[in-house]
Amino acid sequence: MNEIQLPGSAPAVVAHGKGDLRIEDVALTEPSAGQAVVEIAYGGICGSDLHYWLHGAAGESILRDPMVLGHEVVGTVVRAATDGSGPVSGTRVAVHPATPGPGAAQYPADRPNLSPGCTYLGSAARHPHTDGAFLRYANLPTRMLRPLPDGLPLRRAALVEPASVAWHAVGRAGGVRGKTALVVGCGPIGALAVAVLKRAGAAHITAVDMHAKPLEIAAAVGADVVLEAGNADAIAAVEADVVIESSGNHFGLASAINGAVRGGRVVMVGLLPSGPQPVAISLAITRELELIGSFRFNDEIDEVIEALADGSLFVDPVVTHEYALTDGLAAFNMARNSAASGKVLLNFTS
Repeated sequence: MNEIQLPGSAPAVVAHGKGDLRIEDVALTEPSAGQAVVEIAYGGICGSDLHYWLHGAAGESILRDPMVLGHEVVGTVVRAATDGSGPVSGTRVAVHPATPGPGAAQYPADRPNLSPGCTYLGSAARHPHTDGAFLRYANLPTRMLRPLPDGLPLRRAALVEPASVAWHAVGRAGGVRGKTALVVGCGPIGALAVAVLKRAGAAHITAVDMHAKPLEIAAAVGADVVLEAGNADAIAAVEADVVIESSGNHFGLASAINGAVRGGRVVMVGLLPSGPQPVAISLAITRELELIGSFRFNDEIDEVIEALADGSLFVDPVVTHEYALTDGLAAFNMARNSAASGKVLLNFTS
């Protein structure tokens, strides 16, 4: 594929502050030697993108300058890196959006997701901020790029990043084959956790959410039983060997603890707000539950790509809406409505 002549600017999704989201042209810069130019095809709207728009912050990461959003992206290399690294022009790629932090801080060598100072595309954790890739042409380090197998559509591959988060969470649960599982919170990550649990051989999967639409999606990707979040007695009666908590609030964590069997394991992937949380930890103590944190992912992305390509990981129902970039504001409004949507995609080529 011949490399294309790039324009001087390209449309992007830019958060300027709380409640101030704009679709506007941004200047394109020359890539560094180790960067390829990727023409973005699809981008999935994540909860952190919504937080930057709605609150001007995602947790402790506070927006101080305008920032291009987006880290769940796929596309095609249109200009290969000049240093010869990475895929050639014409290669379709998914993106691993993390950059492990430098320095000698202590963390397990095989878990760079835990490195202090680790940055992510579209993150205000540091200043200057790390711009994301919700723009037509993105300069991306070649170490982030993962070539996609032939036959894996870009639209399905747009779920590679969030599916990797779910895959990592299920991995943190240990072996799940033949075990009973409970997933609390069936937004995109929770629904994808259901799909990963199904592929991993969980014997029975129960899914919990406040709304009918997420439960419908969870059932479509493999949940055997779905429960409304207010049904505390039914949740407690599940007594799951493994629980994936993906709601990101203390009510969900309470349900996860109540729904776990004595001696069971609760994996916390939903990011709760900072500060104290009103949760009945005494139950976790007296039932000898294992509460396990799960944060982003590492090399699981390669296994996810393979599983999506061979069809063993079924995720198609998770995508519920697709919008052209020009309708980006409508896309974000739909994505914030968890009662009506699953994963909402932006199409950068339409």
